[in-house]
Amino acid sequence: MNCIIVDDSSIQRMSVARLIKNHPMLNLVAEYSNAIEARNGLKNQKIDLIFLDIEMPVVNGFDLLEALSDPPQVILITGSAQYALKAFDYDVTDYLHKPITQERFEASVKRAQDNFKLKVANKEDDEHIFVKSNLKKRKVFLNEINWVEALGDYIKLVTEEANIVILSTMKSFEKQLPEDRFLRIHKSYIVNLDKVEKFNSKNVEVNGKQIPLSRNKKQELSEALSNS
Repeated sequence: MNCIIVDDSSIQRMSVARLIKNHPMLNLVAEYSNAIEARNGLKNQKIDLIFLDIEMPVVNGFDLLEALSDPPQVILITGSAQYALKAFDYDVTDYLHKPITQERFEASVKRAQDNFKLKVANKEDDEHIFVKSNLKKRKVFLNEINWVEALGDYIKLVTEEANIVILSTMKSFEKQLPEDRFLRIHKSYIVNLDKVEKFNSKNVEVNGKQIPLSRNKKQELSEALSNS
């Protein structure tokens, strides 16, 4: 997760930065000493998580949250327990009290990670394409496609619910699919990488069915599966 620190204390920023840099799932993109700089920075960067001090001069942490129309996840940091109740009015992920312990920090990040994974999963569930089948436009969710099979001038989408035949070439349809989730493993087959159960030098098993694997695609498939 890409994250930033917003805190007017340079000592506190160093302390949080050290915790972030030692965490394998966090990438520290920037540090800001005030909320105004942070707000400007957020316009230009894709940030998943803010470590935000509440007590800052001029514009405090709550002011920054109110100024953001679609804030990323936030872990609030403060030296005072009086803000705890108010913090959750802002739908923050967690609330850390100074001084921050390693154990408490990791628990907060774990919560943020779980939220992040859920958001990614929901996004994938929502990804879809429209295909023309039987003269009608039909919505197909990408995560429901098991594989795509060539049928002469047509292709067949094999999904959990049905087989959908559409007029298209494999090359044309392949361009509509995200490269990180689908791979053409044979001149007549494209598979959903998430659905691959196992493979050998000749075949790929998807939902119990053996699909032919071209010899020159084995290495590419192996690499794609390790990255997916």
